[in-house]
Amino acid sequence: MRPRPVSSALFALFLFVVSPNLSSAQKSSPPPLTKQTRMELIRAFDAELVYIRAPFPMGKKGLTLKNGVLSPSGQDLQMMMAMWGPAVKPGDEARITAVTIRDKSVRFEINGGPVKKQKWYQHLQVGTSAGTASVAPSDANANPRGSYVDLVFDHYVPEMTGPEIKQLLRPVFDFDAKSAKEAYLETVPPKVKEAIQNHQVLVGMNREMVIYAKGRPPKKIREKEGDIEYEDWIYGEPPQDVDFVRLVGDEVTRVETMKVSGEKIVRTEKEIDLAPKPSVAQSNPAQARPAGAPTLRRPGEAVPNDSPNGPRDAGPASAPLPPPPPTSGGSPPNFARAGPAGSLGCDPLHL
Repeated sequence: MRPRPVSSALFALFLFVVSPNLSSAQKSSPPPLTKQTRMELIRAFDAELVYIRAPFPMGKKGLTLKNGVLSPSGQDLQMMMAMWGPAVKPGDEARITAVTIRDKSVRFEINGGPVKKQKWYQHLQVGTSAGTASVAPSDANANPRGSYVDLVFDHYVPEMTGPEIKQLLRPVFDFDAKSAKEAYLETVPPKVKEAIQNHQVLVGMNREMVIYAKGRPPKKIREKEGDIEYEDWIYGEPPQDVDFVRLVGDEVTRVETMKVSGEKIVRTEKEIDLAPKPSVAQSNPAQARPAGAPTLRRPGEAVPNDSPNGPRDAGPASAPLPPPPPTSGGSPPNFARAGPAGSLGCDPLHL
C-alpha cells in the first residue's frame, strides 16, 4: 500500500514538467489552414500583378521554394534556362493566374502556367463519316511562356495571412515594387545597383544591365575583329560626351568615353564578375604513382615530364632487348616480352 502515493506523486510531477512543454509546443506550431482562409488567399492572390526576382525556365518543370531555399539553382538552373529558354527574367512583370493549395504546398502559376489549358467546349467532339472531329480547334500556342513556383512546407500548409505569404515568396516575387527597374535593382549586386542608378556602364555587365543603366542604344555597329564578332553600342552625340560600349556575346568587354574636352578614356579591365570561373582540377604532385601500375613503357625507359610545355626527359638510353628464343613446332613467335611486375614490353625488332 506504500508505493501508490509515491507513484501518484511521480506522475503528478511528470505532468507538471511536461504540460508547459506541450502547451508551448502547441503555441509555437500554427494550426492547419482553414477552409475560410484558403478561399481568402485564393481570391487575394489570383490575378495579382508581381515583378519577378528570379529566373523561371520554360517547360513543365517550375521552381520549388522551401524554407527560403530555391531549387533548382546554380548550374542546374542555368542548364534548364539554356535548354528551354526563360519564361520570365528578373525585372519582368508577370500575373499570377492560378493558386492551388495542396496538403504540403501551395502552387502559384504565372502567365497561364506551363501547360496549355483548354476550354470546356474544346473537349467536345462530334462523329463524322471519317471518324471524330473537335467542335472547336485548340490553340497549340496558348500559354507558351507560363511557369509556376511551389511553396513547400514540412508537414502541412499552416494558417497564415496574406502579408506572411508575400514575405515567404520574396525570393521569387516582388509585390511592392512600383516599376520593373525598381524590382530588377533588388536582384543585382550592390556595385551593379549603384552603377545603374548613376547611369554608368561597368566592364563585365550584361546587355540587360546596360539597358537599365543607359537605356536602349540609339545606334549600334556590328564589327568583326579576327574571329571575334562584337557590337558597339553608342550613347550620346557631340557636343556631349559619347560612350562606346563594346559587347562580345552578352558581356561588356570595353567601354570607351570621348569627353567634350577631347579626352579619351578606355576601360577594358573587368570591373565586375557576374559568373565566377569554374574550378579546374589540377594535378597534385604529392600524389605518387602507385607501385606496379600498368604501363606501356619498355623496361628501363624514363618517365617523361608531365608538363605539356616543359622539356621532355628521354632518360638514359635503354639497352636493346635480346631476341626471343626460337620456337619449336612452327608456332608463331611471342612478340610480347615480360618486363617488371605490371609492365608489358615489346621487342621492336619483331614487330
